[in-house]
Amino acid sequence: MLKGTEADMAEIKRYDNRLGIWGWLGGGRWGVERYAYILHRITGLGILFYFLLHIVVTSLRAKGIYLWAGHGFLHQPIFEFAEYVVFAAFAYHACNGIRLVLVELGFAVGKPVEPVYPYKTSLNVQRPLLIGMMILTAVFLAIGGYAALTEGLVR
Repeated sequence: MLKGTEADMAEIKRYDNRLGIWGWLGGGRWGVERYAYILHRITGLGILFYFLLHIVVTSLRAKGIYLWAGHGFLHQPIFEFAEYVVFAAFAYHACNGIRLVLVELGFAVGKPVEPVYPYKTSLNVQRPLLIGMMILTAVFLAIGGYAALTEGLVR
């Protein structure tokens, strides 16, 4: 009986373990989706921090302190770059959030099938959606970067 299983094991198709450049771009053992998840969490915390800081700076107006008026403290180049970073975090977080809603509602998962081994994966549908989200985010970042640079040059 063992000899039959040994023969069956010899016929198993083997794959090359070397991934090449795709190993770098594919997200390693976790996959690109895992890195998108981690970046989604980090941008969410960054936006929350910005929101709290925004409340503090805006509430200083009640005390008569205007940090952004004229050439105030918040018009230094580091803060203008930080505004672009907040915009980049918001653009990524919003686009990835839309992708997650589509996946959660089942639009990007595919039709349900009976779970028979080998299991079918919805990765073939979700990864192109992730790539589309990254492209849309890059377009928003390019538009926002152009607007930030031209606005900075006009001042």
